[in-house]
Amino acid sequence: MSDLGALLRKAREQRGYSLDDIQETTKIRKRYLEAIETGDYKVLPGSFYVRAFVKTYAETVGLDAEEVLRLYQKELPKAATSEVGTAEPRIKPKRRSVQHNDRWGKVAVSLLMWAFPILIAAVIYVYYSNTKDSNPEELGTPPPITSDTTTPSPSISETPTPSITPTITPPPTPNVSVQLVETKGGKQYYSVSPGTGHKIQVDVSGYVWIGVYPGNGAKGKGLLNKTVLDKDVPTNSTFSFPLDQQLFVNVGSADKAVVSIDGVTIEDGDKAGQPIRMVFTPAEGETSAQ
Repeated sequence: MSDLGALLRKAREQRGYSLDDIQETTKIRKRYLEAIETGDYKVLPGSFYVRAFVKTYAETVGLDAEEVLRLYQKELPKAATSEVGTAEPRIKPKRRSVQHNDRWGKVAVSLLMWAFPILIAAVIYVYYSNTKDSNPEELGTPPPITSDTTTPSPSISETPTPSITPTITPPPTPNVSVQLVETKGGKQYYSVSPGTGHKIQVDVSGYVWIGVYPGNGAKGKGLLNKTVLDKDVPTNSTFSFPLDQQLFVNVGSADKAVVSIDGVTIEDGDKAGQPIRMVFTPAEGETSAQ
């Protein structure tokens, strides 16, 4: 096998072509193709056809035909004198190509050309159909004038009702006087006058302990035995007690309770964690602080 034949055969096999494929594409007989691959150029009809067949073979397997002829020109037989001047036959390979069918493209263009005016006509038809079906008021046609005229009924004048200015009653002045007498032993002593008919109220805004006892809260004087209230109370609770005797009010935290007498709030500072310790004494039964 010649070097040129080995090159052509290798290129053919890389593309997956058989000699039958090359024969079908180039129309060169298979035995001539085999002769080219083996280097047996005597089988070919003439030296002039050798170059033409080699060139066509090279182009079919994807090689540069001119470069192949240049590199292997010494291996190829030279054309005979009688063949000089004769035009080199050109055998164009039948390449595998995909034929494009333009028929469907033309049909699609024609359909579009016809569909556009049809679409315009349909839009115009729908528009005028909707215009005819609309009521006269929507088209700006004035409503029909009827011959019946109704005489407007005379308006009945209403006598204005005189405005009544509401009387604002001022809130009643508390009928109680709470006076701080002294602060001693962590307690605040108050005198409440007049001495009867009062009520102590404790409004709770947080979970806190409350103790209300008769007397002034001194130990050994019935503080633990005579208890009006002594417990932890829940949030948003209200407790009230009649002030018909001296009472000692003790609250665990000043910011969680408000103490008042007949609506008069007793100032306690509202300090968180600071207990309230107050002694209220009716004026008529006032006793000295102990």
